[in-house]
Amino acid sequence: MQYDLLIIGGGAAGFFTAINVAENDPNLTIAILERGKEVLSKVRISGGGRCNVTHAEFVPDPLSKNYPRGEKELLGPFHTFMTGDTMEWFDKRGVELKIEDDGRIFPISDSSETIINCFLSEARKLGIEILKNHVVKDFYCEDEVWKISTNQGDFESEKMMIATGSNSKIWAKLKSIGIETVNAVPSLFTFNIKDKRIKDLPGISTNASVKVKDSKLFSEGPLLITHWGMSGPAILKLSAWGARELNNFNYNFEIIVNWLQDYSLEETLHMLKALKNEHPKQQVSKYAQFNLPKRLWQSLVLASGIGDATKWADVNKGQLTRLSEELIKGVYKVVGKSTFKDEFVTAGGIDLRELNFKTFESKKYKNLYFAGEVLNIDAITGGFNFQNAWTGAYIAAKAITSKE
Repeated sequence: MQYDLLIIGGGAAGFFTAINVAENDPNLTIAILERGKEVLSKVRISGGGRCNVTHAEFVPDPLSKNYPRGEKELLGPFHTFMTGDTMEWFDKRGVELKIEDDGRIFPISDSSETIINCFLSEARKLGIEILKNHVVKDFYCEDEVWKISTNQGDFESEKMMIATGSNSKIWAKLKSIGIETVNAVPSLFTFNIKDKRIKDLPGISTNASVKVKDSKLFSEGPLLITHWGMSGPAILKLSAWGARELNNFNYNFEIIVNWLQDYSLEETLHMLKALKNEHPKQQVSKYAQFNLPKRLWQSLVLASGIGDATKWADVNKGQLTRLSEELIKGVYKVVGKSTFKDEFVTAGGIDLRELNFKTFESKKYKNLYFAGEVLNIDAITGGFNFQNAWTGAYIAAKAITSKE
């Protein structure tokens, strides 16, 4: 079978490319090759099944700051297509979006099926072929034509887009034709911590700052205590920015948590001494301080050697010092990681030096394009990974249909 454009990968970037190409040039024949029996499976589970389409950051430079890998390279592309363009694109196709308080953008339906149905409907309308259960075995370029062999037959195409995400077999094939890749490591993950101070506190969330001991890795924001350890934006940002370093630690390291985020050790000790003077007859553990959740406060008080019934008047200098240390620089041992919900994001993929970011085309092969997580680009949680996919796919589609 022969096509004008073959897209390997039936995910978000693949569909977005196909739809934009077909709209730009309705005469082109386009097919999407998907190795599984379902397309857009990652879209379906994203955002807890709601599909976090993008994030409400409407200026290119601040938007690019959310990408541990790809920040510099995406700045230019974001001037061409970014958040506002994404929202307009979906709006034109009847998908209403909403901005939540934390900046995440979802369909008003709160269902990823809305996004999936939009893509499938547009694909049908535009005559894009969707070939499921097609496992790509090989591809190469001969006489300026891309030749692709699959478990269900062979294909030819003038132009080819690879949007397979973290597919190690495709990466290996790319490497065999001279496209450099960066080995993948997990990027968004939660921390496994077994510690009696947080053992009975799952579900508690508070703002905190977190530093990886003996490194420069630092993050702050909401921290969620879970049954297996710690999660929430503060931890997930740390996992993204520290993806390779934490992998080198084999996910065994120590973190320092400042539960008060903005306070120093000296300030905290001073305030604890003031509490001792102001409330001598009050039980320390009974009333939470610093706006901390009560059960967290009680746990840290006990960890400081202060008993349940101890009054402020009876707390000695050493106990005050230990409590201030628990609040400001508590050390927790991380003994592994867990995938964030059902979403698996990796750091790794095609080396960004292989790409022309004005077209998302390979520098080594004409008419070979890339978009999405197949590239060594990843972001913190919040819709940024999808925005990378939309931007790359849109720019590639423009280049594919260019008459030049």
